[in-house]
Amino acid sequence: MNALPVRTRDAEGTRTVARALAGALQPGDLLVLDGPLGAGKTTFTQGLGAGLNVRGPVASPTFVIERVHPNLGDGPDLVHVDAYRLGGGGDIDDLDLEADLDRAITVVEWGRDRVEHLVSSYLRVELERPDQVEDPHDPDEPRTLRLTPYGPRWDESAILRLEAALAAVTGLDGIVLAAESTSAADPTEADAPTGAAESTGAADPTEADASTGAAESTEENR
Repeated sequence: MNALPVRTRDAEGTRTVARALAGALQPGDLLVLDGPLGAGKTTFTQGLGAGLNVRGPVASPTFVIERVHPNLGDGPDLVHVDAYRLGGGGDIDDLDLEADLDRAITVVEWGRDRVEHLVSSYLRVELERPDQVEDPHDPDEPRTLRLTPYGPRWDESAILRLEAALAAVTGLDGIVLAAESTSAADPTEADAPTGAAESTGAADPTEADASTGAAESTEENR
């Protein structure tokens, strides 16, 4: 299938796309994120975590390789993996991702050509920066996202749900609508998951591991 393109104006637009995409996913789905440094892979995952209503904060897992974010309701957990420092398939296999695949939604940054062998179906999300920008690591520069589904999981009905999720947050020009425009239809959609995640963070200040501080300093550049 051809890729489904969507364009964003800034980092919040990337999060908006991911929040909308959460409604088209189901336990067992694998998302393979691809793009250069600073393209917004962690930013995308933050939006997905908010859409799934999982415990945060969602930050780059580079220094711990894998983080599991439990769902705050009855939905699937989010497994967030950064394969940037991993080698070939052997290193990925050592993580035993297959143990979580069936019950969670798994996102692998830098996963292209590293994790596809684990499943029969996956969704590749390519994030592209403009060729010329003032600051190539600025997350608020425009981005182009290209979503390409592979495998039998993504049949015609699943692709239609995917297309509908993207259409709900994009204008006729294919650019993601401003946050106030997308939240007008459902004012609780974006804020409720984030608020829930923040409240759990306050209740359990030790939830994030010691590497989170270092990871957060680079999360927008991943």
